[in-house]
Amino acid sequence: MESRQLRYFVTVARERNFTRAAEKLHIAQPPLSRQIQLLEDEFGMALFDRGSRPLVLTDAGRMLFEQATQVLDRMDEMKAMMGRLHEAERVRFSIGFVASTLYGYLPEVIRRYRAARPGVELSLLELTTMEQVAALKEGRIDVGFGRISFNDPNIEDTLLRNERLTAALPLTHPLASRTGQIGLEELAGSALVVYPKAPRPSYADQVLALFREREIKPVAVHEVRELQTALGLVAADSGVCLVPASVERLRRDNVVYRPLKETSAVSPVVMKTRKGDRSPELGLILRLIREMYRKDGITFGA
Repeated sequence: MESRQLRYFVTVARERNFTRAAEKLHIAQPPLSRQIQLLEDEFGMALFDRGSRPLVLTDAGRMLFEQATQVLDRMDEMKAMMGRLHEAERVRFSIGFVASTLYGYLPEVIRRYRAARPGVELSLLELTTMEQVAALKEGRIDVGFGRISFNDPNIEDTLLRNERLTAALPLTHPLASRTGQIGLEELAGSALVVYPKAPRPSYADQVLALFREREIKPVAVHEVRELQTALGLVAADSGVCLVPASVERLRRDNVVYRPLKETSAVSPVVMKTRKGDRSPELGLILRLIREMYRKDGITFGA
C-alpha cells in the first residue's frame, strides 16, 4: 500500500465518482480504477459498492476512509513542518542600493556573490541612503551601498572608493565639442540639474557644495527626483549635470560626457552595515569588491 493509492482512494470516496475523481487527480480513469482494485486486492475486501450510483463506500471502505484521511492529514502536516524548518534554515541576504551604484561595480559584485552562494536567497532593494540606515536598523537589509556617510552609533560606514565626477552636457552645449577636461567655472553660465530632490542630505548636496566652495553660482538650479530625469533634462538642453563617471555607461541621445579638471570633484561609494556585524556574507562581499578593485587598479578606500 502506497500513500499515492490512499490519496486516490480518498478522492474517489469524496467525489463518489471515478470520472470526476480522475479529472481532479489529473490522471486517466483506467489507471485510477486499477490502483483502487490493487488496494482492494491487498485488503481482500471491496471498498466501494460499484452497483450504486453515485458510488457508496462499503463498511470496510468507510473504516479505511476514516483512517486514510487521518494518515494523509498527518503526512501533509509533516511535509509542511519540514518545509518551514527548511525555510528557517535557509540563509537570506538583502542588499540596499542607490540607483547610481548600479552603473559601477555593484552588478558584477552581485553576479559573483550569486555564483559563490547559490543557496542563499538574495533580495535587492533600491533605497536612498537615509532609507538604508532605517532598513539596516530594522533588519530589512543586511548591507547598503550609497554615497552619503552618516554619524550613527548603530551603523558602520566603509569607504570603498571615491569616484570621479564627470559633466553631462547637452549635445548643443558650447563645451560639448571639446575633447579634454573642463573646469567647474566653465559651467557657471549654464543651469545646473541636481538629483535627488529629496530626502536631504543627498548626492545633490555634494554637487552643490563643489560649486559653493569655489564661489561659483550657476544661473539656475533644477532639482529633480532621479538620475534618469536629470539626464533627460540635459538631453532636452535644459541644463548640465554632474554625475559619477560610471554613469557614462548609460548612453543617451543628445548627451555627451566630459571629465572635470578638479581632482577633488569626487563622490564616495560607501558600504553601510550594522555596527559589529561580522557575518560571513558581508566578508564575502568585501572580498569580492577588493578583488575587482585590485584587478582594475583601483585603491580600496581611496
